[in-house]
Amino acid sequence: MSIAHNQLRIARQLWARLQPLDRATPARLQTLLGDRRFGSRDRRLYRELLFTAMRLSRALASLDPANETGWAGLIAAHCAATRENEAFRAAYSRPGHEAPLHRHPEFALSLLPDWFASEHDPALPLTAGDLAPSLLARAPVWVRMQTEHPDEALAEWSARGWIAEPRPDFPDTFKLPPETNLSACDSYQAGHYEIQDLGSQAILASLDLPARSPGPRWLDACAGAGGKSLQLARLLGPTARIDATDIRPAALAELRTRATRAGFASRIRTLPRPDPATRYDGVLVDAPCSGSGTWRRAPHLMACTGEADLAAAARTQGEILRDAARLVRPGGLLVYATCSVARSENRAVAEAFLAGHPDFVPDAPALDLGFPRLGACGLAIIPGRLDNDGFFVAAFRRAPLP
Repeated sequence: MSIAHNQLRIARQLWARLQPLDRATPARLQTLLGDRRFGSRDRRLYRELLFTAMRLSRALASLDPANETGWAGLIAAHCAATRENEAFRAAYSRPGHEAPLHRHPEFALSLLPDWFASEHDPALPLTAGDLAPSLLARAPVWVRMQTEHPDEALAEWSARGWIAEPRPDFPDTFKLPPETNLSACDSYQAGHYEIQDLGSQAILASLDLPARSPGPRWLDACAGAGGKSLQLARLLGPTARIDATDIRPAALAELRTRATRAGFASRIRTLPRPDPATRYDGVLVDAPCSGSGTWRRAPHLMACTGEADLAAAARTQGEILRDAARLVRPGGLLVYATCSVARSENRAVAEAFLAGHPDFVPDAPALDLGFPRLGACGLAIIPGRLDNDGFFVAAFRRAPLP
């Protein structure tokens, strides 16, 4: 049996064991690849083949289960060319059949859920078909510096043979190749940088802080592990006082570790829930959502997110936004964000909030950063425009006291 055929056999076995795809798929894949028979090169190989299979899952499902060659050909045509999969691609790629998705937007669109086209916001300057290839591309690693002196990190990356591309319009930001293991670096452990997608960075960057911040006291109401809490602390400087809340204790524990590593422990306080008597200068609601803007990193979500999930998410987002609004002081800023490209989770939620809260007015992000504006208060952080994931951000100002 050839090396490539053995790789195909194992990849199909792993693919079968991953079915059905659900939100726990990445954890199950990590467990499967933790088998002792897999070395580090094997893990990189099968991770690439299986993530490609997740992106192509609708096309693969249309094949006869016995069509092993057809399955392999689709994967070989769309997986990234890496050292680990050279044998696989050589055996199963057919000349002229390499199919970059940006050249075949109709095929890319067919791989996305049926609801995607109907959830596309018609106010955007791109069609659903235009966006589809970007949501299926392989994502790079984006880094946001947390030090004024990045030379140590840059030197360490260079010594490891990693080429870091700066982003001039995001001065603290660098792009590195996919799968770069930045967390293993001494400069990471020293808190010199955090790994954060450029689109995620753009949410707060668009607000032009601290110039337009109503003050230094902020609440990150759905903080998770704290990427945006750390970014807020860096943007607002030493006077920042940020309360970070989340219902998941493990996420807050990770946030505390990251804040300490970055030297921001005095600026960030973690709480299970906000004090209802406290009023903040600014409140960030990075709401739980479908995650459709992150499909290139989490392609399994395409298979387990339906219209009912979008509707449920929109209801929850509205409730969280209403609760957060009570914590904004008069004259303060309320920021709503998602990592979704679905209209029902983005502009629809923002407009419903404004309709029900006459004490808030639109206060759109000050900087568009090259992304299109949506309505009076929103910004669509289009996936792929800057090799970024997709996000949405809207901002509202609470009326000052008379």
